[in-house]
Amino acid sequence: MTVRALWETQNVMDCIPDEMWDKHYGGSPLWQHLYHMLHSLDQWFINPRANDFVEPPIHTPDLQELDIYPAAHLNRKQMDDYFYTIKAKLSLYLTSLHDEDLLQRPENCEWTRFTLILSQYRHLHLHLGMLMGFIVSEIGLCPRTLEPGDEFPRPPYDPYQ
Repeated sequence: MTVRALWETQNVMDCIPDEMWDKHYGGSPLWQHLYHMLHSLDQWFINPRANDFVEPPIHTPDLQELDIYPAAHLNRKQMDDYFYTIKAKLSLYLTSLHDEDLLQRPENCEWTRFTLILSQYRHLHLHLGMLMGFIVSEIGLCPRTLEPGDEFPRPPYDPYQ
């Protein structure tokens, strides 16, 4: 499931036209919506209360907060690099988990690992849906998603449905 969700995340990112990158939606530039989604995945999927969580090098204070106008600007390469870092981090984390770990609480955290993972799937897909809606409203094309039994497309493929 995570591999599919991350494939869809990359596909949505790839479908964002350059002309939309800095366009504002709900008061925030599109790229900040994307950063908010990725930052949450980075911080909250494993343990939002971890004392050793390190902000990414591209982070500035409150950059992930959609109700605060960003003091910095992130480009597509920075966002892609951040996504690949998160993807690798989550892959290592998930392969290290055992079933019994899911009902345990990470250190200093009030929620179980299972709850954290589910909440991040919900948050990720909420924001993917928003980003897809922004894309559809601007260009009339919807980024491709995968049905449970679908094979991963091999390049070259149409990134839209």
